Amino acid sequence: MLAAEGLAAYVVPTAILGGVGLVFGALIAVAHRYFKVYVDPRIATLTEMLPGSNCGACGFAGCRSFAEGLVEGESQPAGCTQMPTESIDDVAHFLGVDAGEAVRRVARLLCAGDANAAPHRAEYRGLETCAAATAVAGGGKGCTWGCLGLGDCEVVCDYDAIVMDRAGLPRVIPDRCTACGDCVEACPKDLFTLMPVEQRLMVQCRSLLEGDRAEAACRVACTACGRCAQDAAPGVIHMEPGLAVVDYARNEDAGPEAIERCPTGAIAWVEGAQFDGRTLEAAASGDSTT
Repeated sequence: MLAAEGLAAYVVPTAILGGVGLVFGALIAVAHRYFKVYVDPRIATLTEMLPGSNCGACGFAGCRSFAEGLVEGESQPAGCTQMPTESIDDVAHFLGVDAGEAVRRVARLLCAGDANAAPHRAEYRGLETCAAATAVAGGGKGCTWGCLGLGDCEVVCDYDAIVMDRAGLPRVIPDRCTACGDCVEACPKDLFTLMPVEQRLMVQCRSLLEGDRAEAACRVACTACGRCAQDAAPGVIHMEPGLAVVDYARNEDAGPEAIERCPTGAIAWVEGAQFDGRTLEAAASGDSTT
């Protein structure tokens, strides 16, 4: 009798737990059958075919999100700025779609005022980052809007597309730039912007000062003289207080004639690398002195 009672003490709880497990297992099975979310198996394959850097330049949160967009027809293979042409074609062939065309974008710096052109008015002593220097009265540079040259953008760039030259100005190497936007977020002065490469006319300045005051702070500042607006095709450039502004909706009408009479060189016609190709190569090798 005692043996039977002892056995029951083990069997009954085990049976109860087993029954509860079976009930919940059945409920889970029913829920899985009626509420499961179908995942297209092509998404996993495409994710493996993509670079896997999750840079976000395609406009999606990461490579898997981009793969989902490809499967759902919300994006095109050419939307990935990191894949070479051969890989883009492979993705297009796998999906049975056209590779499509993507607007190639590159990071551009809206400042040409290096240490030689825009001298410092105060000596900053502190954490050697642009973010920290900006927090201390905007940094020590004479131009409040100018690049501080401490290289936060270079640090955050995972693709070695930004190098700092000896004059304290970041230079973007277009062939390496994926337009991920990390430099845009890192710059406390909002000097980086992502621009289509076919937009060649640009104002390399954000100063709101005018005339002699602007030029006193930086030799290559926009003085708001208005000559570029006069020389450009109608409507391509308009003047705002302290600054020339390019209307990129009229990019087809833009031409290099707009920069010919700029007294400081603040407005530029950029083909390929910004600034000067020779200087860019020197910056990449650490030999720039300009």
